[in-house]
Amino acid sequence: MSSSSSSSTASKKYKINVPCTSANIGPGFDVCGIALSKSLSLIVTIPLQQPAETTLPKIIYTGLDSDNVPLSPYRNLLTRVALYVLRSHDITSFPSGVLIEAHNEIPFGRGLGSSGAAVIAGVLLGDLLGNLNLPKSRLLDFALMVERHPDNVTAALEGGFVGSYLRELSPEDMSAASIPLAEVLPEYPPDAGPDWGKDPPLPPKGIGHFVKFGWAKEIKAIAVSPRFELATAKARGVLPESYSRKDMIFNLQRLAVLTTALARSPPDPDLIYDAMGDRVHQPYRMTLIPGLPKILTTLTPTSHPGLLGICLSGAGPTILALATHNFESIAAEIENIFKSEGVEVDWSLLEVDERGSTVEETQ
Repeated sequence: MSSSSSSSTASKKYKINVPCTSANIGPGFDVCGIALSKSLSLIVTIPLQQPAETTLPKIIYTGLDSDNVPLSPYRNLLTRVALYVLRSHDITSFPSGVLIEAHNEIPFGRGLGSSGAAVIAGVLLGDLLGNLNLPKSRLLDFALMVERHPDNVTAALEGGFVGSYLRELSPEDMSAASIPLAEVLPEYPPDAGPDWGKDPPLPPKGIGHFVKFGWAKEIKAIAVSPRFELATAKARGVLPESYSRKDMIFNLQRLAVLTTALARSPPDPDLIYDAMGDRVHQPYRMTLIPGLPKILTTLTPTSHPGLLGICLSGAGPTILALATHNFESIAAEIENIFKSEGVEVDWSLLEVDERGSTVEETQ
């Protein structure tokens, strides 16, 4: 056999692709998520025969925020999640000689699901490295042990426009589900190494439930991202512990309408614009995002034809505007409002990703 032939069969390559997501979508706080056309992708090269010398996976990371990503397999979120999945199936260590080339298009801390995408990519990586062939429902269980809010991870895994919830657990399942996240995947633990997390808690089965809504083909998403990060914990910290009945009814009424309205073709701008109103999270986050009050009140389908609705993406600070046309004008107006507050932004026009996460052999 020639050297070129032997080298081509010495390993297999796979591509894992996970879309970014926008959660909440106005009234759907902690319920709704949309998969969008920016992604985190991994090219994973796995030797067909284990090398004689044991080596840890090598991580190469390019794209947005790549300078902020740890490359140690015991500290990188992708590989820590993968190791959690492996060890939950009695595979104690990574296979040797694995190369992971990650490329990221999702900005960190901007409300576009960067951590959820990394968690899903890590679960898929663990499934691939362990040759586990887990069903999607079980992949979601593992993701929800790390990322307890189902809106982002469900949309990233399944694609499209989804609504999701965590089921009420039986008493025997509560012990695993109540384990603090830090005990499942501590944030860059100082003792991160081969001995960390050898006996991980298994996720209960069927934690997450979801439904995939329809989405009118005309609707695209304009994502306008200010050039500053907003930690989800900080954005959650400004929310109240309880809400009035009036505010809850306001959101429930609009959410019931919105999930159907976004599937109808042609879309009804006046119906969707009103149905994207929210009283649960956006009013409380106004102080964290300069320009947000003006953006949510001054852009309308009348002032900007083509606009359907506007909201915070996730916890922010990205603004998500749904529209059918006139995209540049809508984005420019949002950009101008931010500029008047001294905030620079980047914007992009995104499609809804209906495929969700994929794993494909490339070689």
